[in-house]
Amino acid sequence: MYILALNCGSSSLKYQVFDADTKTAIVGGNVEKIGLADSFVTQKYPDGHKDKKVTEMKDHKEALSVVMQMLREASIDMNEIGGVGHRVVMGGDKFASSVEVTDEVIKTLRELTPLAPLHNPSGILGIVTAQQLLPNAKQVAVFDTAFHQTMKPASYRYPVPKEWYTELGVRRYGFHGTSHLYVSKRAAAMLGKPASECNLITAHIGSGASITAIKNGVSVDTSMGMTPTAGLMMGTRCGDIDPSIPSYVAARKGLSIETVQNELNKKSGLMGVTTCYSDGRDVKENQECNDDCKLALEMQAQTVKKFIGAYIAELGHVDALVLTAGVCENDEYMREKFCEGLEELGIKMDKEANKNISRDVPEAVLSTPDSRIKIFKIATNEELVIVEDTLAIMNGTYNADHLKMAYSFAQQKER
Repeated sequence: MYILALNCGSSSLKYQVFDADTKTAIVGGNVEKIGLADSFVTQKYPDGHKDKKVTEMKDHKEALSVVMQMLREASIDMNEIGGVGHRVVMGGDKFASSVEVTDEVIKTLRELTPLAPLHNPSGILGIVTAQQLLPNAKQVAVFDTAFHQTMKPASYRYPVPKEWYTELGVRRYGFHGTSHLYVSKRAAAMLGKPASECNLITAHIGSGASITAIKNGVSVDTSMGMTPTAGLMMGTRCGDIDPSIPSYVAARKGLSIETVQNELNKKSGLMGVTTCYSDGRDVKENQECNDDCKLALEMQAQTVKKFIGAYIAELGHVDALVLTAGVCENDEYMREKFCEGLEELGIKMDKEANKNISRDVPEAVLSTPDSRIKIFKIATNEELVIVEDTLAIMNGTYNADHLKMAYSFAQQKER
């Protein structure tokens, strides 16, 4: 039996097919530029081979149909797909765990769409299409926001008029929950302690970025807010800014609030400061000849360190700082920048270990022996969380309390 993991973005679709017994990926891929004439699918295999198909896909329904055909061409029997796990960006405060998809769940997701207008509609369309194309498979929704529903009101409420919260749902929800869940379990295993006894700071830094404070195994605070625009400086998102800036810019430039919001999401962050690069690799490559690139990296590192310091203060005792996602997994320069100057707070990086660790090594200790807080590099695996939640719901073994879930990746690995 296979489990299909689906991640429908606003104009993209990522997918992976897993063997249900071994929980290993068989084949996967990305659909990009959905809605444009030059949309395409790149299908990837474990041996590194890739197939590419360029074809117009007007929406996620057409994209998923093309994906199914490519999977058939890869000898995947559609009748053997017993479950489909869907990454859903916004579950609000309605879903604190993964759930089997029902008509009521879809109805609630539609009601939550104003909180995630770019993502929830495509996620819903992906679910409905998968139900039609794979009618015998169990559909499961796994929420980006669920991991953070353990936050207390002091962390998730904003100091705004109360009716904004009660009537409109204005509060912090947090995102990247499956990633923070996965790496927190792996960090606990590396520490040799139960997750419920671990205090961690998990930094998911990629094009999108968030940092989470984890106390006794559960999220107590996180940098992203009501939307994924908040918190850290990112590839194209601004992160935290003065809340008066949007209205000031709109008034001075005669722009609509929608246009300003688009620029805060698509033209800010690294892109905004450099004016030409949203990918950190390009920014780093040009920092010696471009002062804006140098400044952008300094700004990004500073925002990360601010949250690390704040969460050390919030948690009191911290067992480990976990670095994960694209930037932290692959960029030794930025890993060092994120930890630079934090020695007085108990974070001491082994610079040689950091410099010499291969990108292919999924987990490593990057702190010095005398560092009070350990530094871990851990490659995230959100798809595996989706697959294991889906399987557990199918088998009736799922526990909504993730501390009581028997995740395979929570076990210590032989060294």
